[in-house]
Order: sequence, then structure tokens, then C-alpha cells
Amino acid sequence: MLPFRAVLVSLSLLSLLSMAGGAAARDDAGAAVAALAGKFLEAQRSFDLPAIRALTAENYVEVSPAGELDDREKMLGFYAPEKKTQAPPLTVDNELTRVYGDVGIQTVKLTYTMMAGGEQRKMTLRATLVAHRRGGEWKMVSAQYTGVRPP
Repeated sequence: MLPFRAVLVSLSLLSLLSMAGGAAARDDAGAAVAALAGKFLEAQRSFDLPAIRALTAENYVEVSPAGELDDREKMLGFYAPEKKTQAPPLTVDNELTRVYGDVGIQTVKLTYTMMAGGEQRKMTLRATLVAHRRGGEWKMVSAQYTGVRPP
């Protein structure tokens, strides 16, 4: 029979290993959610309709910067090839990724730089992107874009 102290040490090591494994799984999931969000934002920016379709779930919904609730079909319609425009440069900052089991949330600050009236202007939005893992695959299920008032 093992001494009591050896059993405690073994149990403690097993507990630490399982926590480390859980942390690694969370880190992997967080990285997967962040990567999905990046691909999704780039697909939107470049009006890559096939990519947007592949990255979103059938039940995707979005709150647009105008405050409208758009289902997936309405959102996809916005990115139709005939509506493609030249996208302004985009900077993504302040990324925060949280994962809760099979749900991941990516919060980012999006800053678009554009010319208006001969002057360079910046428009900033906060975006909350929600992903869901089903069958081992992450898909976007929701997005909300909120305008940030200029300083």
C-alpha cells in the first residue's frame, strides 16, 4: 500500500495535469475563435461571399451598425458581388477572447480610415462576435456592431 503522502502527491499531480490540459484546451479554443473572427472580418471587408457563407452558421443573426437585426440571408445579401465596394483600411485592436465550452466570444475595436471631403477620417466600431462549436467546427452565429462616438 502506498503511504498517504504519496497518494496525496499523486492526486495533486493528476489534478494539476488535468487543469493544465483544460487550460490548454481553453487556449486552443480561444485561438480557434480568434482565428475565425479574423477570417470573418477579412471576408466581410473584402466582400468574399463564399467565405462569409462558409464561416457562418445557418442561424446567424447580426445587429448592424445602424441597429437593425439582420438574419443570415439579409447579411449575405449585403455582400453580394454586385454590391462590392473598395473597403477602407481597417485596424483591429483591443481583442478580448472568452470561451465558455462550445461558445466563444470575440470582442474587438474596429477602426476604418477613409477619405471624406478631401480629409482623412476615422470611424470606430466595437464588435462582439459570437462563435459556436458544433461537431468540432467553429462557426459564427452572431455579431453586433456598435458605433463609437468620436472624441
